[in-house]
Amino acid sequence: MKMTSAAAMLPAWRQGWYRFARACPSPNFGPRPRDSRVDLLVLHSISLPPGHYGGNAVQQLFTNQLDWNAHPYFKQIEGLEVSAHFFIQRGGELWQFVSCDDRAWHAGHSTHRGRDNCNDFSIGIELEGLEGDLFEPAQYETLAALASAVHLQYPVRHIAGHEHIAAGRKADPGAGFDWARLQRCVDFAPRCFPDSVKKI
Repeated sequence: MKMTSAAAMLPAWRQGWYRFARACPSPNFGPRPRDSRVDLLVLHSISLPPGHYGGNAVQQLFTNQLDWNAHPYFKQIEGLEVSAHFFIQRGGELWQFVSCDDRAWHAGHSTHRGRDNCNDFSIGIELEGLEGDLFEPAQYETLAALASAVHLQYPVRHIAGHEHIAAGRKADPGAGFDWARLQRCVDFAPRCFPDSVKKI
């Protein structure tokens, strides 16, 4: 009989932290409302400065350690305190900043299917990229695995982009994100995706 390694027996989740993500705790979070039901995944895109990939500026932003003087663009967002639960870099590397049991500060003023304040009931996933541009195959692979793992742990019923829950205010992840590709990679019913996304 083949022996199972101790690592393989560890749980995938512990108090809302995903074992296969690199933990980088952010101070920018709070408790979810007591009656909240975590049933929405929100996809974002981010790069700092915009269009620059690699480095650790996103991690620094989410942990309030970004040097506002390091680039002219940073002065435009100086003092911003935000976070997401997860961040997927161009090579597929996965970071986690906030426990999924807690409320990350990623959606801002938002509405989904008649419910306001999406931060209360959603998990935010940032993809390293620029809204409208294409994303990398490795990012879709990591995203699909993560979405499936979250779906097993939380009662997720919907996936939306920031553009869908904050229409007119946000446009990410944008036209470059391949929703059809994500649909093919995850075991989510077509009704889980935004109404504006073509169902396959």
